[in-house]
Amino acid sequence: MRTIIVLAVLIGLGFLKLPIERNLAELHRQEHFRGVEFNLDLREKLGQLGFVAALSGFRAIVADGLFLQAYTAWENTEWGRMLLLFRHITTLQPRVMLFWDTAAWHMAWNASVAAMNDQNQPRLALRVKAQREYFGLGKDFLERGIKNNPDRPDLYEALARLYKEKYKDHERASEFYANAAALPGARPFDKRFSAYELSYCEGREREAYERLRHLYDEGPQERLPTLIARLKFLEDKLGIPQEQRIPDKPNKTAK
Repeated sequence: MRTIIVLAVLIGLGFLKLPIERNLAELHRQEHFRGVEFNLDLREKLGQLGFVAALSGFRAIVADGLFLQAYTAWENTEWGRMLLLFRHITTLQPRVMLFWDTAAWHMAWNASVAAMNDQNQPRLALRVKAQREYFGLGKDFLERGIKNNPDRPDLYEALARLYKEKYKDHERASEFYANAAALPGARPFDKRFSAYELSYCEGREREAYERLRHLYDEGPQERLPTLIARLKFLEDKLGIPQEQRIPDKPNKTAK
């Protein structure tokens, strides 16, 4: 009887919210909100009450509950269960950066390391294969997160880090740092990191040099040790005339 009452209340609230949510539909589309796919898989995972709660507009509460379950799954190294939980969490709340970023971090960093160090798998080739699969799962979360949030720099930065640290793909890392730098609210280091990554790409040294030199010429606040080191490396590689090179000693105000 208690379950029936709860269901009736939730369904009633859902009907009351329909006119409001109908008016918000266009706004959601304008804000790149991709919506929630309430399929049978999600229904089975959430259970009856949770599924009805999600339909009734309590997506945030359900997502938070699943997030706590995902944390427990991480503590128990239940990677498959955690993957399914985060897929449902991000479906319920696609505009929450934390969920996409955390899901990608667990897959591409934690689960991939666990797969590589799996003592139950003696074959290195299979451990490497599993590791790469987890890289791909992390990348998939970030790419889908960006589709839902193309106006936010956070996930572009996270994808750039993944390409840099896991795939060792400096060109793609540079691209996504540049994408982040072009958005409102971007961090000051995005443009600089994009140029750093480009400086490691064969065949693009001249472009990287020009971008780094432009940053250097902006003033002492940009003359950081890494920028100076990469700039000097490119000066040598490109054979920049001595009179055009930056001073050997970094600016005293640089950090």
